[in-house]
Amino acid sequence: MTAGGHRKEIKGGLRNYGSLYAFPMGLWFTLFFIFPLLIIAVYSFLQKGVHGGVVWNFTLKAYDQMLTASYGKLFVRTLFVSIVSTALCILLALPCGYAMAKSRHQTLLLFLIMIPFWTNSLIRINAWIGILGNEGVINEFLLKIGLIKEEVRFLYNQNAVILVLVYMFLPYAILPVFTAIDKFDFALLEAARDLGATKMQSLVKVMLPNIQAGIITAFIFTFIPIFGTYTVPLFVGGKDSYMIGNVIVDQATKIGNWPLAAAISMVITVLSTAAVLVMMAASSSEGKKHGGRHKTEADRGEI
Repeated sequence: MTAGGHRKEIKGGLRNYGSLYAFPMGLWFTLFFIFPLLIIAVYSFLQKGVHGGVVWNFTLKAYDQMLTASYGKLFVRTLFVSIVSTALCILLALPCGYAMAKSRHQTLLLFLIMIPFWTNSLIRINAWIGILGNEGVINEFLLKIGLIKEEVRFLYNQNAVILVLVYMFLPYAILPVFTAIDKFDFALLEAARDLGATKMQSLVKVMLPNIQAGIITAFIFTFIPIFGTYTVPLFVGGKDSYMIGNVIVDQATKIGNWPLAAAISMVITVLSTAAVLVMMAASSSEGKKHGGRHKTEADRGEI
């Protein structure tokens, strides 16, 4: 057997073993992601049963129910809260990730970030109720020092929802941002400073473009779950904080309108997937543009 044939045989064997190794993950992905998603998609085109559930009659009534002013207003509110919460998460994650990347105690800091995940989310939300409530820690403190004469209503409004959402999902933004910054070559910042850039200009014009992938990942990890969340608005929100996730839960559990709940879920899934694909495509094209520019400069001897 020739050397070329031997190499082909080895490559073929590795490829077969790779498919075998990937089979359990593919099976898991199919059973617990693809099939449930297909069931939701099918249910969204069915008719609501009299006592809940579905009747196997094809209809677009569920999607037609969504085309109302009330659902449009609800969607805009959910989008606003999600964008604001995600933006705050990323703005807080950038200095946190930078400080962690420069610190000698990265393991300890990562450990501290992971600690909240050890506690049930409902317990953490209820802890915020104890902090922001009329008889909570903040009101009691402000009353004792005389800054206020009566309790301030910190809870059951949109601001409380945004605050708790930022607290809940901030670790999901810090981890990818930290990973990207930790791989960044800080010598580039020093080079930018030597060329006359201020510290802020070097951070914005040099570091941020190089950690773009981490920022996009942080956006995906925070925006999508925030958009579909329902526990935080349920416990700390008021009438002005009702979000899409709350509608899905109410329609599925209280009203029994499974097709409408499935239709809303499918719309969210499609929009989220489209947004992720667009951001990934934009990031890929930006990376190719930077790579092509660096290659051209290298060919010219400028690097």
